Amino acid sequence: MKVLVSDSLSEEGVVKLEEHFDVEVSTGLSEDELVEKIGDFDALVIRSGTQVTARVIEAADKLKIVGRAGVGVDNIDIPAATEKGIIVVNAPEGNMLSAAEHTIAMMLSMARNIPQANASLKAGKWERKKFLGVEVNGKTLGVIGLGRIGAEVAKRAQGLEMNILAYDPFVNEDRAKELGVELAPVKDIAKCADFITVHTPLTKETRNILDTEEFDLMKPTARVINCARGGIINEDALGEALKNGKIAGAAIDVFTNEPPENCSFVGLENAVVTPHLGASTEEAQVNVAVSVAEEVISVLNGGPARSTINIPSIKPEIMSTIAPYLELAETLGSAVSQLMDGNYEKVEIAYKGDVAGKDTRHLTLAALKGVLKTIMGAAVNYVNAPSIAKSRDIEVVESKSERVEEYSSSITIKLSKDSISKSITGTVVEDDLRIIMIDGQRVDLAPSGYMIVSNHINRPNVIGPCCIILGNHEINISGMQVGRVQICGKTIMALNVDSEVSEEILEQIRHVDGIIDAKLVSL
Repeated sequence: MKVLVSDSLSEEGVVKLEEHFDVEVSTGLSEDELVEKIGDFDALVIRSGTQVTARVIEAADKLKIVGRAGVGVDNIDIPAATEKGIIVVNAPEGNMLSAAEHTIAMMLSMARNIPQANASLKAGKWERKKFLGVEVNGKTLGVIGLGRIGAEVAKRAQGLEMNILAYDPFVNEDRAKELGVELAPVKDIAKCADFITVHTPLTKETRNILDTEEFDLMKPTARVINCARGGIINEDALGEALKNGKIAGAAIDVFTNEPPENCSFVGLENAVVTPHLGASTEEAQVNVAVSVAEEVISVLNGGPARSTINIPSIKPEIMSTIAPYLELAETLGSAVSQLMDGNYEKVEIAYKGDVAGKDTRHLTLAALKGVLKTIMGAAVNYVNAPSIAKSRDIEVVESKSERVEEYSSSITIKLSKDSISKSITGTVVEDDLRIIMIDGQRVDLAPSGYMIVSNHINRPNVIGPCCIILGNHEINISGMQVGRVQICGKTIMALNVDSEVSEEILEQIRHVDGIIDAKLVSL
């Protein structure tokens, strides 16, 4: 078999592949060149440089697997690969320690003004008094996101005798106790922490998780660190906070646009910046290369893949019958998790009708992936979703009933914690996905694009003002469903809209008399 390596890859990874296959290393290929070449290969190994587009996938007649030596898979057309039965894998753990160590290095560099002092001395100056630093011993570190990297950062910070406050909606008190951290909301961390570091994926919920409001709460001696993803911290708000002395410093390794353009804080003296070096260690590069090489070797030799982003390895005859329900399960999971207030301790997945008679294991994986990706982003896949749920003590319950009711098949996903719950039911009608029930109330929605879902009192002059607000902001409504209950009863309204709705606009809708709540679901 033949393997094409189209981006620079650590030699250890290439050598491991060469022990099993005919390997060609050809970097810097254009899309046209890759389309012309890819038909001869059984596997493609890439990093961030190669764009695996639908055209490339279409031309890949022999391709069985695409391996990404790293975490992000934005440069791969996952749906096209899945449709063609091509497995896509990544290496999510290879740079974990490297990123954690870089976070600690950035924190210490910022605390002791090391980059500024280095530049000053090299410029021929001797400015000892100017670069007075602070100790981290005894200080409070706020860790936002306690996944693998966040937990490793917390562990290292404890070695520096720091106190740890942490926020993660999936981490319960038992897990926090095990890690030796105290759980707290983001705003409490903003108020109390001396250093704050973010380690979440970039999702709708985590974008700008540190914004003007949070910077206003921070102590003037506070310092923030981002070695995770650009966009988790609002860059404009950070620039203003640094310029106006609201916080003492920042250490930033990742940016919304890379390389950063017109970034307000890059040139500031109280900002330490590096060009996305979190995974740039010799060890990390070897780890991700070897990891993805092992995945390719396993798959091409007929074995399983551990870090599968998609699941096209289902037998074709099974895939043809469950493919629409795979998409439905993941879509419903994503939607219900966006509607749920706060975290949850239990995920219930109920299959009814014909679909209950099928092998639902892959459907449950798809549902879990959809539920968890709202917070975890690209870090969650079909393979690790169950272990992520287990590590966060989330109970997963599956039930089946082959009794056919109004629809031949349906899937219901319910999230709950204590007395709070949220549920959603969907079906497939002639290959079209439909949401048919939200919290027990009947609707008929096409789950695509953006949806505003609100609870309100069923009375006149409630729906109209909401529509006027959207119209005033030039947001087109393409569909509407309203639940039917008695007058003055609590019901649901769901609006399909053609563009994203800001939190400010949602807040205006929430202030309409009769509206109980309103949330945006992005699919």
